[in-house]
Amino acid sequence: MRPGPRNLVTDVAGLVVGNAEHHAVKTGCTVLLGERPFVAAVNVMGGAPGTRETDLLAPDRLVQEVDALVLSGGSAFGLDAASGVADGLRATGRGFPVGPQRVPIVPGAILFDLLNGGAKDWGENPYKALGRAALAAAGAEFALGTAGAGTGATVSGLKGGLGSASVVLDEGVTVGALVAVSACGQATVGAGPHFWAAPFEFGAEFGGLGLPAAFPAGHEPGAKARLGEATTIAIVATDARLTQAEALRLATAAHDGMARALVPSHTPIDGDLVFAAATGARPLADRVAGPIALGHAAALCLARAIARAVFLATPAPGDPFPCWADRFGRR
Repeated sequence: MRPGPRNLVTDVAGLVVGNAEHHAVKTGCTVLLGERPFVAAVNVMGGAPGTRETDLLAPDRLVQEVDALVLSGGSAFGLDAASGVADGLRATGRGFPVGPQRVPIVPGAILFDLLNGGAKDWGENPYKALGRAALAAAGAEFALGTAGAGTGATVSGLKGGLGSASVVLDEGVTVGALVAVSACGQATVGAGPHFWAAPFEFGAEFGGLGLPAAFPAGHEPGAKARLGEATTIAIVATDARLTQAEALRLATAAHDGMARALVPSHTPIDGDLVFAAATGARPLADRVAGPIALGHAAALCLARAIARAVFLATPAPGDPFPCWADRFGRR
């Protein structure tokens, strides 16, 4: 197992990602787009989720593939980002065929960033325009840290952000993760710079600090967020050929990575969820061992992506918390 050439979710061939930001508002959105429709599923483990079109991702639903997935800031207002993406896709002829009409299938999820120091007194909801801008910006390379859906994100005592990571398995299958981290819990251990995800780091992708002197067994983090003020939303993707039920199992397994990288995670005030996306380009050689390896890889990628999101965050005027680099110094 090794990181892909970009160490981004776009190492999964056929997928591109676009970001759009509104820095005055301290918010943004991120879209993951396939060159063709792809199998998708979702697993929600947080107690305060905000979603669009996730019910149709169940294995027994009519539509088995989607055109794009959207992560956005803005709490409930941010759900409108997916409308902008859907409008843009429809203009290009993308979408599920219903007679002469095309209906783009664009599930989405949001995080809370309404109390982060940005100017929230907009006259018109900005998220539809942000969604369309993110779609227009989609490509193989994209910014991490204070970018896209992670622009206004926070974790306990630090800025959050947008993260991504990838691995290529020995059999050639690629797995990647994309995450916007705005969590109630901590990404770092105690008051120090080390990340909970440190055991899973490749090279120095989030500082190369190694392990802390100890992982405190009696760690009792205090909840610094109030009801509905957090959420980590993620996508794990692969080029493996999966059914929608198998994609659901992939999303479920990936939550292990969230729990390894954020302490605590999946709280009643987080809306934590993971989408899974499968392009189907590579059949699995072993239908039993293959999904096990994919789930493990997805959890590792998600843990690393969460740490990268926090590590790469950058400061901006009015931030309520420092970024990791300002607090601990860039390593």
